[in-house]
Amino acid sequence: MSNMTVVICNYNYGEYLRCAIDSALTQTVGAAQVLVVDDGSTDDSHDIIQSYGERITAIFQENGGQVAAYNRALEQIDSPYVIFLDADDLLYADTVSRVIAAFASGDYVKVQFKLDVVTHEGDKTGVTVPQTTAVADCGKLLRAGWLYPSPPGSGNAYRVAALKRIFPIPVTSDNRHGADFYAIYGIALLGHVCMLDLPLGGYRVHRSAASIANGASGANGSTAQLAFSNSEGPLALARKAALRWSTLRVVAQERLGETLPVAFFDFSTEKAHFADRLYQASLARRWRWFVLESGSYFHTVLANPFWSMRKKLAVSCLTGLCLIPLTSVSDRAVRYIANPLTRAGRVGKLQPDAR
Repeated sequence: MSNMTVVICNYNYGEYLRCAIDSALTQTVGAAQVLVVDDGSTDDSHDIIQSYGERITAIFQENGGQVAAYNRALEQIDSPYVIFLDADDLLYADTVSRVIAAFASGDYVKVQFKLDVVTHEGDKTGVTVPQTTAVADCGKLLRAGWLYPSPPGSGNAYRVAALKRIFPIPVTSDNRHGADFYAIYGIALLGHVCMLDLPLGGYRVHRSAASIANGASGANGSTAQLAFSNSEGPLALARKAALRWSTLRVVAQERLGETLPVAFFDFSTEKAHFADRLYQASLARRWRWFVLESGSYFHTVLANPFWSMRKKLAVSCLTGLCLIPLTSVSDRAVRYIANPLTRAGRVGKLQPDAR
């Protein structure tokens, strides 16, 4: 039995799937099992998966969403550790060896590592995520309602026995996706998290910010250059985070005997609402937000337990620029706060998704 399983959950990502599988198969330790769960793809994913033969284990299921794919994968895993690698991301060759060594160094339920943000072609943008380091006892802060800084799904490795205390997650019509939310935050209730402060994989942003924004309607028109994720705009993700938190509260109570707060604190969520309200907004609208609506935003800035005082002051000052009458200055500040790719000057240079 291998110590590590790399699970790749795929839905119509045939364009990137081979890169993800190859990155899992070419680990330096040579002992990682690779399990691919195809969630009802209609592109060429099936043929790509079949071409690997017995080098990987494949599961083909009807389309049920990411939550169903995680549930199915955890039924099959017999290794002590697992990485859920998104089909459009990749791991570096020494990822598994470094992660296993980290697990062996302490009593951890999760090891997380940074990811390089890469373009459609796989070129590094110079940005890594997350940009803030969490503390080891993330569970203590989670019980107080704080979502701790974590990389996207591909940047996390879990102790399988702990993860199986949280999963399976109920699959409903409004809870098909976001399985990584339950894994990332639920696991912190079961033990300590180890942070490796170096990038061990690539998080592929293969849609331009503008292409994402075309599918979103903000209060102030276009939100180009604000979006960072591939599938949804930031405001949509923020709204779904609230629904997922409600589900996690139920799971934590029923399976772990943990009572989580009704509401949570998370700067990523607050900055999505901030950007939606202030980007391309009139001066009057911006002032109204500061006077009447900014309380929860500034709470996640000034009371943030993961940030240094220097970062709190920097974000507060940048936010204050939104009170300047010039819309161009305000919009630039919003873009800088909302999207790390803007800071690296890479927004607009990412190839839009062709599908």
